[in-house]
Amino acid sequence: MAIEVGAKLEGKVTGITHFGAFVDLSGGVTGLVHISEIADNYVKDVKDHLKIDDVVKVKVINVDKDGKIGLSIKQAIDRPEGQAPPQRERFGSGDRGPRPGGGGGDRFPRPGGGGGGGGRPYKSNSGKPPYGKPSFGKPTFEDKVSRFLKDSEERISSLKKNTDSKRGGRGAKRV
Repeated sequence: MAIEVGAKLEGKVTGITHFGAFVDLSGGVTGLVHISEIADNYVKDVKDHLKIDDVVKVKVINVDKDGKIGLSIKQAIDRPEGQAPPQRERFGSGDRGPRPGGGGGDRFPRPGGGGGGGGRPYKSNSGKPPYGKPSFGKPTFEDKVSRFLKDSEERISSLKKNTDSKRGGRGAKRV
């Protein structure tokens, strides 16, 4: 039997890995159900949803030139017309309320405006991390820039001293 994209078949789970499950279809043909195609909700561990020798209904979503077959369990579920699959909860959304500092999900923090969705704490103008969070010794961008400026000024001044002493000091005429 030729396996075509879009076909819904039944198969038996023959192997489970951290990235998905292998399903034996008819005739000894095996396909892979990727972890993202197992359920409509977030799947942290495949073993929480499937076991070896489970019989599952799958939909063929792709067939590669080299014979690899991509399968989906969540797309094989028959839903009434017009009913969409449940939406995944996006990272950072939920009933946690607004973010402190009025970040509002901005990707980059704004100067003087508090947090943001960038993932790193924004260092306020006072020099302290916002909301009393400790920085745990990890230098911020501002710390790195100020250290760079200090080091470069020291190097420039030592170069100037060195070249001035070789020329005989300031204002000396070269011959």
